[in-house]
Amino acid sequence: MLQFSHAPFRSILILQMKFIGDLVLASTLAKNLQLEYPGVRIVFCCEARFASFLTAHGIAADVVTFSRARMRGSPLQRGREFYSVVRRLRQHRFDMTIDLSDSKTSRLVVRLVNARTRVGYHPTDRPLRWYERNPANVRVPRFGYGERHYLYRYLSPLEALGIDLRVRTPSIKPLPLETARAQDLLEKHGLRRNAFVAVHAGASFRGRRWQPERFAAVVNEISRETGLAFVLVGGQDERKLAEQIVAGTASALANFVGALSLETLLALLKEARLFLGNESGPMHMAAAAGTPVVGLFGLTRPTRWAAVGVPSISLQPSMPCECVAPDLCRWPDPSKSCCVWRLEVEPVIEAVREILAQTETAMQPPPVDRATR
Repeated sequence: MLQFSHAPFRSILILQMKFIGDLVLASTLAKNLQLEYPGVRIVFCCEARFASFLTAHGIAADVVTFSRARMRGSPLQRGREFYSVVRRLRQHRFDMTIDLSDSKTSRLVVRLVNARTRVGYHPTDRPLRWYERNPANVRVPRFGYGERHYLYRYLSPLEALGIDLRVRTPSIKPLPLETARAQDLLEKHGLRRNAFVAVHAGASFRGRRWQPERFAAVVNEISRETGLAFVLVGGQDERKLAEQIVAGTASALANFVGALSLETLLALLKEARLFLGNESGPMHMAAAAGTPVVGLFGLTRPTRWAAVGVPSISLQPSMPCECVAPDLCRWPDPSKSCCVWRLEVEPVIEAVREILAQTETAMQPPPVDRATR
C-alpha cells in the first residue's frame, strides 16, 4: 500500500455531487483529513443549496457549486455550467482530488483539474466504456475497512492513503445561533426539547415515501401512549405530504415543512427525542446530530444506508418484494421502486416504542444536587 501521510497536502478537493445524506456521510472523510493534515484547505464540489451548510459547520473551507437544473438542461446549458465549474476549480490549484461521486462527469472534472494526486475508485461503480479512462493515480476499493455501508465507501480513500481512521461516524454540532433559533421556534409552539418526535415523510421519489396516512396512524398511537409531541420537517416540495398527515391526526402537530434552512433543521433535530422518517438526507442529519432514528426503507438496503452512530432501527418489508406498483416501479433502481409502501403500521409503532425504551435513561435530565443549591 502506498503511503501518503507525510506529503505536504495544502488543498484537497472532494467531489461529492450527490445529496445532503451523502454529504453528511462524507463529512467524516473531511474530518479525518483535517486531523491528518493540520491547516489543510478542504474544498467540496457540490450542489449550490448545500454550500452554506458545509462551510458553516466547518466541513469545508470553501465550496465550488453547480446547478443541478442547468447540468440537466439543454446541451448549451450543460456545457456552460460544466465550463464554469471547471474554471472555478482550476483557480484553486489543488494538491489532491478525491472523487466520491464516481460518475462520468466527476471523472472528467478530475482529469481537467489535474491535481498531482488523484484519488478514485477501482473498479468504478459502473464499468467504463472502451473510450473512457479512469484519471485516478491512487485507486481505492469501492468499500473500505471490510465494511459494506456507504459511510465506508466514502472513508475508503483514507485506507488507500495510509491515513489512520480517527473518526468513524458523522458528528455535526449545530451552530449556537441556529440552536437558539430552534429553541425559540419550539417555545413558540409550546414544545420542549427531548419531548417531541421529528417526522420526515418526504423523499426524492414518490416510491420512497411511506404513505402519509400511515405516518398519521403512528403519530396518533405514540402520542396517545406517551404524550410526546410531533413535529413535521421537510422541504418546500413536501408541503402536501405534511398537510395530509396533519389532516389524519387527532392531536395538533407543529408543521415546519418548508420553513427551515438546513442549518436550523440540524439544530431542531438535535433537540428531538427521536427521528422517524423515510431513508433520506434528514435521517442522516438526525443521526449526525446525535438523535435516535427509526428509518423506513424500500428496496434500498439498510446494510448500506442505515443511520450510523446512534441507537436506531431500520425497517424494510420482506424481500423479494411483491410488487404493489408495477406501473411505477423500475427495478432494480431503489430510487424508483415502491417497496416501502408494503410496510405496515404496527411494526413501525413497535420500533418507535423499542427505541424510546432503549434510550429512556439517556434522555432523562441529570439529578439535581440539592446540597449545592
